[in-house]
Amino acid sequence: MNERQKRALRICSKVLFGVYLICLIYLLFFAESMGRTYAERTYHYNLVPFREIKRFLVHRETLGIMAVMLNLVGNIVAFVPYGLFLPIMFPKNRSLWRIALLTFDFSFAVEVIQLVGKVGSFDVDDLMLNTLGGILGYLLFVVLNWIRRKKYEKTS
Repeated sequence: MNERQKRALRICSKVLFGVYLICLIYLLFFAESMGRTYAERTYHYNLVPFREIKRFLVHRETLGIMAVMLNLVGNIVAFVPYGLFLPIMFPKNRSLWRIALLTFDFSFAVEVIQLVGKVGSFDVDDLMLNTLGGILGYLLFVVLNWIRRKKYEKTS
């Protein structure tokens, strides 16, 4: 891949990352379908690791599979693009630990805004699931980058 192609990929990634952030912000702070209403705005938080994850798993039949999937899988999947795009846009972030830290930091900021804004709740389980999503996104980047390099070696 030449420098022009790399630059085009980074620009495209930045545009897609911007669209991703807009969608994520909407879902996390404004989507009424996600329970982001202005009625009964109070502080909600969970500081006990695995409490909400366990609650969703134990009460999955009562809550419904959609609620369980939305909470558990949704919190992971929502942050996969974060871990995927960062190392593409910023090559200095090509470290598992760096991506894990940046994803945790971003997720922590989201949780604090939700708590202070009384939109959603501050949940330590969300921090763990979001960070896992960022890590999975980074691992996806590593695999895709490896495939790209192997393909490039064959054509050279």
